[in-house]
Amino acid sequence: MRDTLVMVLAGGQGERLYPLTKDRAKPAVPFAGDFRLIDFTLSNCLNSGLRRIYVLTQYKSESLDQHLRTSWDVFSPEIGEWITTRPPQKRMSDDWYLGTADAIYQNVYTLQTERPRHVLVLSGDHLYRMDYSLLLEEHTRTAAHVTVACMERPLAEAAGNLGVLVVGENDAVVRLEEKPSRPAPSPGRADTCLCSMGVYAFQTEALVRSVIEDAKRSGGHDFARDVLPAMVRSGAQVHAYRFPGRYWRDVGTIDAYWEAHMDLVRVQPVLNLYGRDWPFRGETQHGGPAKIVFAGGSPGTPKAEVFNSLICHGAIVSGAYVCDSVIGPGARIEVGSRIEQSIIMDRTAIGRDVRIRRAIIDKDNTIPDGARIGYDIDWDRRHFTVSEGGVVVMPKRVPFPRADAGAHE
Repeated sequence: MRDTLVMVLAGGQGERLYPLTKDRAKPAVPFAGDFRLIDFTLSNCLNSGLRRIYVLTQYKSESLDQHLRTSWDVFSPEIGEWITTRPPQKRMSDDWYLGTADAIYQNVYTLQTERPRHVLVLSGDHLYRMDYSLLLEEHTRTAAHVTVACMERPLAEAAGNLGVLVVGENDAVVRLEEKPSRPAPSPGRADTCLCSMGVYAFQTEALVRSVIEDAKRSGGHDFARDVLPAMVRSGAQVHAYRFPGRYWRDVGTIDAYWEAHMDLVRVQPVLNLYGRDWPFRGETQHGGPAKIVFAGGSPGTPKAEVFNSLICHGAIVSGAYVCDSVIGPGARIEVGSRIEQSIIMDRTAIGRDVRIRRAIIDKDNTIPDGARIGYDIDWDRRHFTVSEGGVVVMPKRVPFPRADAGAHE
């Protein structure tokens, strides 16, 4: 793996995840309490033996930079290992990163200096578990100029949402369709298609040549829309690697982000956060163990009930009901409150007799006694953000509208 350099694309603005991206880049959005979205890509790298990693940052990168410094200081530069951020260098132009391909183009100098045999280009905001060594093994065996990781997805899910690969003999890619309204089914399938995972293994020379050519053209300078289709048209060897795993999610919208959390609270989630054979590394700052108090006892004593939920370190559930939810580090839920199908982030304080359902409460908020969120959609829309699927989002560190906090059950 020492002949492979990793470039993680982490400059995404994440407009469809707003307001969770109001103060942070998309890869820095918290997930499952103890993680940031980028942790899953970086953990895959670490577990795959890849230890030469550049993280290409741009949009509101402060929290991402801090997270990488405090939670990912695990490499040894003295033996050629590193993970380092790389904002736009402006060596090739005076522009910021103009797209995924342009981000690599602006770092061509690094590729020419390091001279790796292969470059792995990854997204920093997808959820999945992948052994990249298997991808690189197939990439090397087929001698492809670029290998694109893909997996079968239902046609209805892919339509208008995912990039689709059309393959020929030996999984050679003959056409790429970016978010088509009517995806082409996979060979021998009627209801699924091969969808790109945004994971690319390149021969370095082919990558450098392709992004330099792309920079000469007008357009979005994007791998999926511009570079890869151009490579197919030019006769380059573009190979499809069929991902053997079962789980991959692009949490690009509020609803997808919420649904990914609901996946985790199932009794047997597909994405296993607890496997010792493939650990996911996340936040390293801990605030003591979680605590659940008033769990029964004498008659009249408030009873804490927690079902199908993740309760992170430092969180306290005090005589409250929590179901199908993720309670972040240091959050506190007081007596008589009821939290259902919700994500409560770090250090949020929830008062007594609060009702919250199908909501995302970002960090450092205070919810007063008797408040209701997720029970009156019109009231929620006036005060917060509500997704297409009806999930209510309260941004980070905002005052609760106290005047009518308890008037809309």
